[in-house]
Amino acid sequence: MRGAKTTLALAISLTSIPALADDQRIEEEVVVTAGRTERPLSSVPNTVTLIDREALAEQIGVSSDLSTILGNLVPSFSPSRQKLTNSGESLRGRKPLYMIDGVPQSNPLRDGGRDGHTIDPLMLERVEVIHGANAIHGMGASGGIINLVTRKPSGELQQSLRAESAFQPEDTGDSLSYGGSYSLSGELGGIDLLGSASYRENGLGYDADGEVIGFDNTQGDTMDSEALNTFIKLGHSWEGQRLELTVNRYEIEGSNDWTALYVEDGWANGVPTTAVKGEVPGDAPSNEVTTINLQYSNDDFLGQKLRMQTFRQDFAGTYGGGNFGTFQDPVYGEDIFDQSQNNSEKQGVKITLIKDELASAPVSLAYGLDILADETWQQLVQTSRAWVPETRYENIAPYAQLEFTGIERLAITAGLRREISKLKVDDFTTLASYGSQFVEGGEPKFSETLGNIGATYQFNDVWRVFANYAEGYSMPDVGRVLRGIDMPGQDVETFLNLKPILTENREAGVDFSLEKFAGQLAYYRSDSDFGQRLQADADGIYSVKREKTEIDGWEFRGQWFVTESNTLELRYAESDGLYDSNQDGRVDSDLDGRNIAPNRANLSWTSNWSDRLSTRLQANFLLDRDFENSAGETASEFDGYTTIDLSANLAALGGDFTLGLQNLTNEDYFTYYSQTAGNDGRNFKGLGRSVNLSYSRLF
Repeated sequence: MRGAKTTLALAISLTSIPALADDQRIEEEVVVTAGRTERPLSSVPNTVTLIDREALAEQIGVSSDLSTILGNLVPSFSPSRQKLTNSGESLRGRKPLYMIDGVPQSNPLRDGGRDGHTIDPLMLERVEVIHGANAIHGMGASGGIINLVTRKPSGELQQSLRAESAFQPEDTGDSLSYGGSYSLSGELGGIDLLGSASYRENGLGYDADGEVIGFDNTQGDTMDSEALNTFIKLGHSWEGQRLELTVNRYEIEGSNDWTALYVEDGWANGVPTTAVKGEVPGDAPSNEVTTINLQYSNDDFLGQKLRMQTFRQDFAGTYGGGNFGTFQDPVYGEDIFDQSQNNSEKQGVKITLIKDELASAPVSLAYGLDILADETWQQLVQTSRAWVPETRYENIAPYAQLEFTGIERLAITAGLRREISKLKVDDFTTLASYGSQFVEGGEPKFSETLGNIGATYQFNDVWRVFANYAEGYSMPDVGRVLRGIDMPGQDVETFLNLKPILTENREAGVDFSLEKFAGQLAYYRSDSDFGQRLQADADGIYSVKREKTEIDGWEFRGQWFVTESNTLELRYAESDGLYDSNQDGRVDSDLDGRNIAPNRANLSWTSNWSDRLSTRLQANFLLDRDFENSAGETASEFDGYTTIDLSANLAALGGDFTLGLQNLTNEDYFTYYSQTAGNDGRNFKGLGRSVNLSYSRLF
C-alpha cells in the first residue's frame, strides 16, 4: 500500500497525517506558487491548500474529473458540473487562474469555461491552490490560483503502468469507461527524462433512477467521449543550474451519438433532462490543448538565484451547435445551424531573481518581469463567420516582493506589481442578430499598480496567526463584451465595459497544530467596484454584466489524528455574495449559482488497516440556499444534497488495486448548477452510484 505521508501538521495539506511521536517532528512543506519562490507554509500569509500525489491518487480512484477532485478537498470551490464545461465553477465566488507549472491555462479574454480540462490528473505530482485574489502570477486570478504541478523524472529507471475501468450497475455495457496509462522515467547521459501517455474512453452516465443523464450538446460533455494525453519532460542539471523542457498535449472529443431530451417547463417542474441516441449535427465538442514550457534556474547568478521561464500555450475548444437565434442571418439562408470554436494562443516569459539577506539584513527580495501576449478569437465554424474578432492582449509587468524576518516568530511580506497592458482589436462588424453593428477598432491601454502586504506570527509551536491584503487584476470576458454590442457608434478605444477588473482581497486567519489535532480558521472579504457577472439570455447564451460586487466568507479545516492509522478531517466553507443590480453604487442582490458556490462541509475518514490495505470514506454536504433579488424576493433556490464516496487500496501482485465507489448511497439529486442556473435543456441530475476499478504498478 502507499506509505503514510507526513507533512506540516496544520490543516493546510490535505493528505492523511498519522500521529507523531514527540521526537518525530515533521519536515515542513514548501510552496512555490504563493510567492514565485520556495517558501515554507508557515511564512505564507494566505490560505493555501496542497493536494499531494497520494491525495490525488485517492481521489482519482473515485473520479478522474479535476473539478470533482477540487470540490472534494476545497469546499470553497464550486461543485463540479460533471460536464466538459466548468463555466460557473468558482473559487471564493470568483474565477480562479488555472496554471500548469506556472503556465496560464485560463482564457479570460474569452472565457469558454474549459480550463479545467487541459491535462489528465494522472500527469500531476501535486496541486497548489492559493485562495483569494492576487496578482503575483499576473492576469486572471480574481478568485485565486490553481497551479497544476506536473510529475518529475526519477533518478533511476522506472516504469509505471495503470489500467482502469468504471461502470454503473444500471447498464454496465453503455456506462463502461476504461483506460490506461504508461510512463517511463530515468536518467541517461546526464539527461533526466519522463515520458507518459494516457488514454480514457468514457461511457454514459446514469442518475440514481437509472435514467441516462442529459447531454450538454452545446457546452460539451465528458460522457461518451475519448481523451488522450501525451506528456514529456526533459531536464539537465549541472553546477547549481538546471534546464528543463516540458511538453503536454491533451485532447478530448465527444462522439456526437447522443442528444439531450427535455420537456417544456421541465426545470420549473423538476423533470430532468435526459438523452436519446441519435446523430448530432456538426462537429463534436472537443478540447485540443498544447502547453510548452522551458525553464532555467541558477542558484548563484551574480550572488542571486535566477528563475527563468518561457512558454507557449495553444488552445482550441469546439462547442456544439444549434439553430440559435443569435446565429441567424438572412444572407446565409433560413434556420441556420452553426457552432463556435474558441481559440487562444499565449506566449510569455517570466523572470524572477531572488536575493536572500539583502545588504546583510534579515530581508529577502524577489523581483523580476513578466511578459505575456495572448491572442484570442471565436469563430462560427460552419459558416466561417467571426463571432469574436481577433483580440490581442499585450502585457508587461515588473514586480518586487520583500520578506522581512528580523523579529523572532514574525514574517512580514510586501510587494508591488505594475501592470502595463494594451488591447488590440481591429474594426469589426457584429452578427446580424445584434444588428450588424460596425465597431471601430482600437488599442486601449491600461495600467495599474497593485500592492500586497501580509504577515504571519508564530506565538509558539501550536498557534499561528496570519493576515493579508492583496489586489487582483483581470480583464473582463472581452469576447462576450465585444460580440454582444448591439448599439451603433461604439468603438473599442472608449468602450467602458472593457475596463479591467480590480479586486481587493482581505483575509485573516489562525491555525494550530497539536499532536492529535490541527486546524485553521480564515475569514475573507473580496470587493470589486466594477466586477463581472454572467447573465443568460433566452437562448441560454451568456452576456457580461459589469457591476459592483462584494463577497465575504469563512473557511475552516480541522484534522483529528485519532490513532496512528486513523485520521478524521472536516472542511467547511461559507460565503455570501452581492452585486449592484441598478447601478446606484450599492450592492443589493444575491450572486447566484453561476457566480458563487453553496455553503458546504466535507467530512472524511482515512484508515490504514494494515501495511497492505487502506481506505478513505468521504461525505460532501451541500446545504440549502435561497438567492434573493433587490426586492427581497427569492429569485432561485437550491435544495442541498449529500454524496458519499468510498475508496480502498490493496497492495497485491506487485502493485496496487484500487476500488472506488462514487455516490455510494446512490443519492438522487439535481446538480448545484442545474438547480440555480439551469434551464429546460440543462436540468441535469447528478451521477448515480458508480464503481471504479484500477490496477497500477511501478517497476
